[in-house]
Formats: sequence, structure tokens, C-alpha cells
Amino acid sequence: MDTIASLFSFITWPVSWVIVQFHKLYGAIFGDDTGWAWGLSIVSLVVLIRICLIPLFVKQIKSTRNMQVLQPKMKAIQERYKSDKQRQSEEMMKLYKETGTNPLSSCLPILAQSPFFFALYHVLSAIASNKKIGVIDQSLLDSARQAHIFGAPLAAKFMNSSSEVSALGASLTDVRVVTAVMIVMMSASQFFTQRQLMTKNVDLTVKTPYMQQQKMLMYIFPLIFAGMGINFPVGVLVYWLTTNVWTMGQQMYVINQNPTPGSKAQDQYLGRLLKSVTAHGEVRGRTRRNTVKRIVAKGPDRNDIERKFVTGLAKLGLVAQEDGTVTKGEAAVSEAEGGAAQRRQQPKRQTKSQRQTGVTQAGAKDADSTESGSKTSLQKQDASQDEKSKPAGKPASGSSRQAKSGQRKGPQRPKHPSKK
Repeated sequence: MDTIASLFSFITWPVSWVIVQFHKLYGAIFGDDTGWAWGLSIVSLVVLIRICLIPLFVKQIKSTRNMQVLQPKMKAIQERYKSDKQRQSEEMMKLYKETGTNPLSSCLPILAQSPFFFALYHVLSAIASNKKIGVIDQSLLDSARQAHIFGAPLAAKFMNSSSEVSALGASLTDVRVVTAVMIVMMSASQFFTQRQLMTKNVDLTVKTPYMQQQKMLMYIFPLIFAGMGINFPVGVLVYWLTTNVWTMGQQMYVINQNPTPGSKAQDQYLGRLLKSVTAHGEVRGRTRRNTVKRIVAKGPDRNDIERKFVTGLAKLGLVAQEDGTVTKGEAAVSEAEGGAAQRRQQPKRQTKSQRQTGVTQAGAKDADSTESGSKTSLQKQDASQDEKSKPAGKPASGSSRQAKSGQRKGPQRPKHPSKK
């Protein structure tokens, strides 16, 4: 590690100068020899470096977007050369070259800050060896050696011997406990950052070498830094833990505001956007309008999540426009106008006494009509029965045959000849 760090010795002077300038600021607040002054100087160095790397981070995002645009073409290549993996890889590399896309762009921020990381390691190693380096003179060197972070010296390592730790004015137990906790936190933050990227911000419908690369980094990077962490000074662990937390927060912001199409994060983002449109009746914010604009521009090439969003707008009677706004559709306008006409034609509200009087009169009318109808039907029924009882061609006699007591009415069965 010392050999690698010496390769970046050309940048140790600016790194040491930045740390000393921040130390002057924090030393006036917390004291020159305190761990807070030196620790916050390292944290401020990380923040300054990451701010300078924001343009590179934006380039990384754009390259990642190009990878997302190429997803349908990648899927077509996979289907076409399903049985020939070598030809599939060749066609993928050809596609990357034609479109100017670099699948390794996600590693650019790490590669860019590696010189600063090794330069800081070189500075802290010199402090542990009681050697002046860069702009750190003997007085600053003595101050840095006395600085402790939770009982662990700034230049102490997990693998130091008890004599080396005693020379820095600390105990071996304190150093190992502090460094072990920081190594676990550093590895866990690295793993969580990569896992967040894989589970929420990747289109899982298409399997590409880019996805395999991210999945590999998710497991390999935490193990690499956990193994290397036991040889890192406490100050370097502070540096790397800070940059991991910054990366995690930066990535979380990008995922929430500009998620990958087809990912779980996009589904959650468009769900929040649909709720906002439902509550306010419009798309608020330039970023959200740009999102709607991109969805409209895709047309039939929208994914299932984007179609779900457009369908949700249609259920609200809204249509997304090319400028990213939403307007009421023709069906919604006609329905609103029809509902307004119906509301205008509704009669005035009646009082309770008027409603009771109307119900009573309606009941009486129904009873009269029912009674008259029943009388008419009874008269018709009697007339039909009289017509049926009269024999055909013979007038009805006054002394008609009466049915005897105990006999059934109607036509009788003829008696047997033997009973006549």
C-alpha cells in the first residue's frame, strides 16, 4: 500500500495544504490538538473533492441513461444470438462503440478520487512515522499525532502492534474497537449503495453485462474494502466512510428524482407524480414536467410502468401534453358539461309537508286504480264463466240441473251399465 501511495506523492502537497487550511478553521473552534479539528478537516476534504467531481457524476448519469436507451437493442441481440455467447458479446461491444457508450462509466467517480485517497493515505502514514510531509511542519505533525477520534489516534491502524499504538498515546483495545466499527460501517454503506442501485434503479426485464457488472460490484467492493480496511489509518477510514455516505445520499437523490425507466424506482416515482396531479390538477416542478415530456415523446415505445401512468391520467380525465403539462380530455369536458346541465335541470327541493302530501295522494291514486282494476277484472272473469257455462246452441233454462249434495261440480263420469 505504501508503494502505491508513493506513486501519487505528486498530489500530497495540495492534499496536505487543504487539510491544514480546514484545520485552522476547526482548530479555532474545537482546539488545535483535538480529534474533532483533524477529523472534520478530513471530512471537509471529502466534501470538497466530491463537489469538484459533480460534473463527472453528471457525465456518469448521462452515460447510464444511454445504457438505458440501448436496453431494447440489447434485448434484441440477446434473443438473436441466444445460443452463441461469443457472438452476443461481440455485437454488444459493437453497439457500445457505435453509440459511444461506456459500460464502465459507473466506476469513473471511484477512479477519479483514487489519487486523493492514496495521497491522504501517504500523508497519514508519514504522520504515523513522525515524518514531515507537504505543508505539514513539525508543530502540525505533533498536533496531528496527539489527535484522537473516540480514543483512537488519527494515524493508528487495526494491525498496529501494542508498542506502535502506545507510541501514539493510546491503547490497542481502543484502536481495534474503533477501527473495527468503522470498517464494518464502511463496508455496509458500500454494500447498501450498490444494493439500492440493483434493486430499485435497474430495469430487471433485460439482463445485460452492465447488470452483471453492478451485481458483481455489489458483493466484491465491500469485501475488498473490508480486507483493505485493516491496513487503513483511522484518518483514511474517516475519509472513506464519509465518501461512502456522500455517494449513498447522492444516489438516493438521483433515484428519487430521475429513476431508470422500467425500474421499481420509476414505478414509485410515477405513483407519487400521479398523486400530486390528482391533488393539484397540474404537473408541478420543471423536473416533473420534463419527465412527463419524455413519456409523451416515447409514444408507443413506453414501458408498462409509463403506460400505467398514462392510464391513470386518463381515468382522471387528463391528457399529457408534449410540453409536460396535462389538460382535460374531450371526454372529461363533455362529461363535466353534461353534469352541469343535469344540475341546472334539477327541480327545486320540496319541504317535508309537500313530500308527505305527494306520497299520500300518490297512494290514494294507486289504491283507486287498483280497486277499479280489480273490479273490471272480476266483471270480465264472471262474464267469461257465464259464457262457458251456457251450452252451445241452447238457451239457458231457469231450472238448470243442480248438483246433488256430495257430488262434484262440473261434468260427471258416466255410470257403469250394471249400476243403471
